[in-house]
Amino acid sequence: MAEPQGPGARLLSNWQRARRLPFGDALFTWALGRMVPYTASIAPKVLELRPGFARVALTDRRSVRNHLDSVHAIALANLGEFASGAAMITALPAGVRSIVTGLSIEYLKKARGTLVAEASVTVPTVTGDVEHVVQAEIRDSAGDPVARVDVRWRLSPREA
Repeated sequence: MAEPQGPGARLLSNWQRARRLPFGDALFTWALGRMVPYTASIAPKVLELRPGFARVALTDRRSVRNHLDSVHAIALANLGEFASGAAMITALPAGVRSIVTGLSIEYLKKARGTLVAEASVTVPTVTGDVEHVVQAEIRDSAGDPVARVDVRWRLSPREA
């Protein structure tokens, strides 16, 4: 019997299907927000998604800004965690599950304008609980890094 499609394969399939449609990016972002409401608070736009890699944009707007007129630190953390998670779950074999167990962020400069987070991951062999860190780097429109987000994941085999 074939193993059911995992969440990463479904995410990837939905993104590939949506991007072929008129307004597919907006439709995918809306659907993503229904599945992950907190992530929807920053309205991330997936620019590229393939197994083990994600590139995600955040549009600078008033709702994600702080009192210093730059993108809020937690909006940056949210963007980095989402990029890390999209890269991670699309790379997972169907028999492996994941959960975030830690997150740290290094702020390098004020974040303004459209920001792009990139994360890539190679999943280790998982025969028991494994800790694995995935880094997402966030850059501004000039290509300068504004933040680095390290997300610690616990990977484990799915129970039958």
